[in-house]
Amino acid sequence: MAVPIVGLTGGIGAGKSTVAAILAELGARVIDADRIGHEVYRPGTEGFRRIVEAFGSGVVGADGSIDRRALGALVFADPAARARLNAIVHPLIVAELQRRLVAARAEDGPPIVIEAAIMLEAGWRGLVDRVWVVSTRPEHAIARVVASRELGPAEVERRLAAQMPDAERRRLADLVIGNDGDPAALRREVEKAWQTLVG
Repeated sequence: MAVPIVGLTGGIGAGKSTVAAILAELGARVIDADRIGHEVYRPGTEGFRRIVEAFGSGVVGADGSIDRRALGALVFADPAARARLNAIVHPLIVAELQRRLVAARAEDGPPIVIEAAIMLEAGWRGLVDRVWVVSTRPEHAIARVVASRELGPAEVERRLAAQMPDAERRRLADLVIGNDGDPAALRREVEKAWQTLVG
């Protein structure tokens, strides 16, 4: 039987990475699309060259790599800039995801989980067998992001507004994992979801 591939997504501050970590503990092979997104524009890559070409040398940090905060401030304030960035980065991420999926499938191991914030927005549904959405109330998302990153509430709200609405994500999901309770409640939800893959 084919190894199931799950697309794990959710808005900023929903708790996607926490859920991915629990799934990895349970045995899933997790592929982090956001990390791949950073790798495709490392210095010396085609992605790096094209981002500097599109946005100027102001997005290059003192260490010579792309300053993600500077780039984020640009693209979250301007939908056209965000579309330009996505047009550069998304095809590079998809190519690498497909390469890793082929390799993972060849090993015939446990279920594969692709953690991707933009799974649905980017139209990557076709890469996976089912979509799991981590969902939380906006006030919880804002509090989590303010606590874990150097972003103020207004900036987090702007980023939330730039994303697909949570209700739309939930509508497109095969399974919704609610993250409005305590860590133990979240773990129970994730374990229950995992059983649908391996049970």
